[in-house]
Amino acid sequence: MTKRITFLILLSFLILPSVLMGQKKHTFEIKGGDFIYDGKPVRIISGEMHYARIPHQYWRHRMQMLKAMGLNAVATYVFWNIHEPESEKWDFTGDKNLAEYIKIAGEEGLMVILRPGPYVCAEWEFGGYPWWLQNIEGMELRRDNEQFLKYTQLYINRLYREVGNLQVTKGGPIIMVQAENEFGSYVSQRKDIPLEEHRAYNAKIVQQLKHAGFEVPMFTSDGSWLFEGGATPGALPTANGESNIENLKKVVNEYNGGQGPYMVAEFYPGWLAHWVEPHPQVSATSIARQTEKYLQNNVSINYYMVHGGTNFGFTSGANYDKKHDIQPDLTSYDYDAPISEAGWVTPKFDSIRNVIKKYVKYQLPVTPAALPLIEIPSVKLTKVADMLDVIGAQKPVQSDKPMTFEQLKQGYGYVLYSRHFNQPISGKLEIEGLRDYALVYVNGEKVGELNRYFKNYSMDIDIPFNSNLEIFVENMGRINYGSEIVYNTKGIISPVKINGNIIEGEWEMYQAPMDKVPAFDKMDKSYVYDPNVADKLKGKPTVYKGIFDLAETGDTFIDMEDWGKGIIFINGINIGRYWKVGPQQTLYIPGVWLKKGENEIVIFEQQNDKIHSEVRTVKVPVLTKLTVKQ
Repeated sequence: MTKRITFLILLSFLILPSVLMGQKKHTFEIKGGDFIYDGKPVRIISGEMHYARIPHQYWRHRMQMLKAMGLNAVATYVFWNIHEPESEKWDFTGDKNLAEYIKIAGEEGLMVILRPGPYVCAEWEFGGYPWWLQNIEGMELRRDNEQFLKYTQLYINRLYREVGNLQVTKGGPIIMVQAENEFGSYVSQRKDIPLEEHRAYNAKIVQQLKHAGFEVPMFTSDGSWLFEGGATPGALPTANGESNIENLKKVVNEYNGGQGPYMVAEFYPGWLAHWVEPHPQVSATSIARQTEKYLQNNVSINYYMVHGGTNFGFTSGANYDKKHDIQPDLTSYDYDAPISEAGWVTPKFDSIRNVIKKYVKYQLPVTPAALPLIEIPSVKLTKVADMLDVIGAQKPVQSDKPMTFEQLKQGYGYVLYSRHFNQPISGKLEIEGLRDYALVYVNGEKVGELNRYFKNYSMDIDIPFNSNLEIFVENMGRINYGSEIVYNTKGIISPVKINGNIIEGEWEMYQAPMDKVPAFDKMDKSYVYDPNVADKLKGKPTVYKGIFDLAETGDTFIDMEDWGKGIIFINGINIGRYWKVGPQQTLYIPGVWLKKGENEIVIFEQQNDKIHSEVRTVKVPVLTKLTVKQ
């Protein structure tokens, strides 16, 4: 046995060098105003596509779609918060296996542009920051702040351990790394911070990336009018959304020693979409024309997004403006992109492909076929439960005043705030610090709804003698863009008032993070579905469960137009939020999350104004149907 072990060890030493030598190293540099790959000028025609928005089983199919469209590179953000959901607890498995995503890109002949942030925006929860950063004393986000930079370096170092060996200098496909993200935009909004401090912070992010071991060329990404705050020494400035070629070259020359290369790191073939607002649409013709304009002038591009995918679970972020205190993003991140949410060819895909074919020397492969598609006419819902009962069965956290999600050490989902009143009280209930959506109950009966989007922070209330006030609050996604990103705590973050009086003392908080599917077999009180029983749950947050059998699996879209507001679990996986206001009325179910034989669906319906006995899926998504106006 000892001789055999010795032989195997010697054999491994002989094989290992040959394996490493088999990984041919390439060169990539920025030189003489060009991108240079293996000593020859190369134009980058890239598409943004995010690993965490696509089931990992579909990554190769989507990469092949990019190749067929004519692209030679893929760009991706890195989402810090999914990799470190708790401090020092890292996860790079499954749909979070970034290294595998990059390896597949290389195997499919695509260069990779890595955009690790640490801030990414991306219409992603908190712009990619872990929610728990807000609990660290002395922490100031996106600043030259000792505590913040301590954690960004830890993140960058850990990221390097995962993907550092996939740089082009080490035989991998990563050709460039972005430092920070759209920082010039943030600088323009934070005039309260000296420009010198902004620049010091930006430069330190570049140094942290280099210190970790990233050695490929670096770049920054901003609107062309924002380079003063966003450009930083040692990184190529690229211009997001710039359609004017002369202006692109002028501003890059100004901040890059009078020469290129010239790149639009975010060329928008579509646009992001919010709940309660029309879904933006961009014409295929306009994108094809602008593509040709770039290629005629030797401008490198990155389509943002070439394929959007889906904000599964609680990953969608939100915007902020003066009209709306929050603009939560849809679950779908279809983006009106050239490749649809489910990976389908669109007219925009064909238009761009036809243009690119004219300007590249390589042969474009045949476009992969769409993945199998199914329709489930009816799924019977067999069990129901009152979520207030379920939540109320747990031990609450007690405090003299409402606590935020962060104080409760909870990132996402819901919290039920409850207070008992021995004496009757009535008047105007005010929650100015509602973050973000609440259903209000008195003794378990719904009496109103508050909504940050509509700036609806107050309502009339009548609480009888010896009664309970219950406020069920949902985090609809932390703001991911702009100066408001530093004000991102959730739940009830201000005093609760009735008739101007602060209600303090004896608050109880019941937590419902919904990080796992609600388990009916562990519920103290759940019911086999019966119309009479179900009717008693009208107006209460309700959990529905159904079992369905499949002979064949495939992608499909669950139709939620007749429902209210909530989330859906398919075989234990949270596929995202729905909300009757639109414009999204269906949720994408990837076929790889279904299985032949028995499948389970659990729907958490918050409003439950209408009782449901079944649900169905369709083959065509509905993403543009508004039922409530702004």
